[in-house]
Amino acid sequence: MSPDAPNGASGGRARVLVLAGAHSYRLQPFQAAADRLDVEVVHGLDTPPAHTGAGQTVLRLDFRDAGRSARQVLAYAKARPFKAVIPTDDATVILAAHLAAALGLRHNSPAAAEAARDKHLMRRVLAQAGLRTPWFQLFSTGASPSGAATQVRYPCVLKPTCLSGSRGVIRADSPTEFVTTFTRLQAMLAPLAATDILVEGYIPGREFALEGLLSDGNLQVLALFDKPDPLEGPYFEETIYVTPSRENAETQADIARCVAEAARALGLREGAVHGEVRVNAQGPWLIEVAGRSIGGLCGQTLRFAHSATVSLEELILRQALGWELDGLEREPTPGGVMMLPIPSAGVLTGWDGVEATRAVPGIESVEITARLNYPLVPLPEGESYLGFIFARAATPADVEAALRAAHRCLHFQIEPALSMAGQPVSS
Repeated sequence: MSPDAPNGASGGRARVLVLAGAHSYRLQPFQAAADRLDVEVVHGLDTPPAHTGAGQTVLRLDFRDAGRSARQVLAYAKARPFKAVIPTDDATVILAAHLAAALGLRHNSPAAAEAARDKHLMRRVLAQAGLRTPWFQLFSTGASPSGAATQVRYPCVLKPTCLSGSRGVIRADSPTEFVTTFTRLQAMLAPLAATDILVEGYIPGREFALEGLLSDGNLQVLALFDKPDPLEGPYFEETIYVTPSRENAETQADIARCVAEAARALGLREGAVHGEVRVNAQGPWLIEVAGRSIGGLCGQTLRFAHSATVSLEELILRQALGWELDGLEREPTPGGVMMLPIPSAGVLTGWDGVEATRAVPGIESVEITARLNYPLVPLPEGESYLGFIFARAATPADVEAALRAAHRCLHFQIEPALSMAGQPVSS
């Protein structure tokens, strides 16, 4: 057991509930961190109502029914109490807040989680708090595209209020582009029963991602990532993250203050926080802030303490359990990750170049996460990547160069997907 880790309520190991989709990238890193800390993990997995139930290490929950999920968790916790509830992605943050409240655990309030999850509500809260915010307007998916196009200014960005990971986020520079984009989002959101589209002013500038921990409302910055690729649209697919940032200390402090003020306004007070910020001549602008850690496998980029063996997930678990947080400083070696974009719709039939990629100086590992013979859907409709490349090198510039060189070595074979009639499916 970790030397500063108190026993659980029954004298055994501390137990945490980690919420995730059944195929989430985040399950394994949290499990590995828990194993290192001698913490017991129960996976709260999102499953259809017909499959809800409990096991010793798995709780099958319906994430769309917070009340039912809370009853299941409370019943389970009577015999095996939890010390913390950990959300792993945007789909889990609201449920985590409700479950923690039902269990009497320290966590963000459900209202704060909802404000950080709903893009329109977030903009309203930030504007009411007097924070720098672009103009914004909400439209129902049932609105007339041509009518809505006359009510906004250009350039603007259209985005569903309920999705994450740049999914459905599209820039429009004219009424014609707006109508095309709005119509596309209507079709995309129809199967999801989503009802709203947020339109806001396009924010030019350099983009950054901040990873931090909140404790009683105080933000501790763990890492600030540069995003060296220009994210100007029409889609906003993220690719390269590099840390430490190459920005000057004043700009970095401004970014941290922007995220801290936004989190405070939203009511976020505890746990991991992930902020997206753009900086231009006017200063930092919050794109969004989420009450969870960085997504996908990107957390592997971060290591902490002098030995560089403490993972991001370990810090999150320690903080949630109320344990001492030693070694919050990120390892000194610069690191980065490239999320491999899906270039076109189709079926992945193979790839090559992985060995050549691993041979590039500075490359630490390559993870191909897309599955063979499964359909690929690129942004803005899609929500996944082909995989991830990780690098560490002497300088942030060297990290970026290694990631770009490694990406050039990879080649993916993507065959057009066929419809039932044998014709290519449109992307």
